[in-house]
Amino acid sequence: MRSRNSLRTVDVARRAGCSVQQVRNLERDGVLPPASRTASGYRRYTETHVRSALAYRALAAATGPVEAKTIMRAAHAGPRSGLLALLDAAHARLDAERRDLALARDAAEAITAEPIRDVRPSDAMTVSELAAALGVRTSTLRHWDAEGLVVPARTGPRGARRYAPADVRDARIVHQLRLAGHRIAPLRALMPELRRARRRADLAAAFDARAAAIDARSGALLEAAAALAALLSPEEGRPV
Repeated sequence: MRSRNSLRTVDVARRAGCSVQQVRNLERDGVLPPASRTASGYRRYTETHVRSALAYRALAAATGPVEAKTIMRAAHAGPRSGLLALLDAAHARLDAERRDLALARDAAEAITAEPIRDVRPSDAMTVSELAAALGVRTSTLRHWDAEGLVVPARTGPRGARRYAPADVRDARIVHQLRLAGHRIAPLRALMPELRRARRRADLAAAFDARAAAIDARSGALLEAAAALAALLSPEEGRPV
């Protein structure tokens, strides 16, 4: 006969919003503490397992699944100081992303607003010169070219890349957006619009989307902290 306080695997799955197999996988990975077993070998879970699964889901949204599993294992087995250090590190990374985003927004908007006048052939830069100016590898610029982000003209029999002032400006904008955490795929759609119209509203929208993503992860981390606090309350058998 099942205890009133015991839960089946399917009960945990429904309350945590995941599949039965995911519950088993989370237990295997140490995200959930080991379940007890009935005489016939069925798993028996408790509220602790539900809270652990909910805390993990919030952490995964905030930090990614790999780091979330590390944090949950620390919550169950490690010293309290180790868990707090991991949470502090996650908060610090989000704070750094916010600061980098603010700097990149200011820089990209200033670059976009710069006028380009009196262009001469001698103003063009080679791939090596531009890489040195930006502080990136030449392979990075070649990758941006292949992805259609910054496509310079080709000159000479070997088709050497020559970056005109407008290309340099594109590269500076892409560099700032990449520093702010923007992925290649969204930039592939954004950069042609910027080249055609130089619409600062498009650039602002890209930064706003990135800020919203950071907000979502910060909110998830806050939710995870609350779930961990409940999990580690004295009622759960471990002091906060």
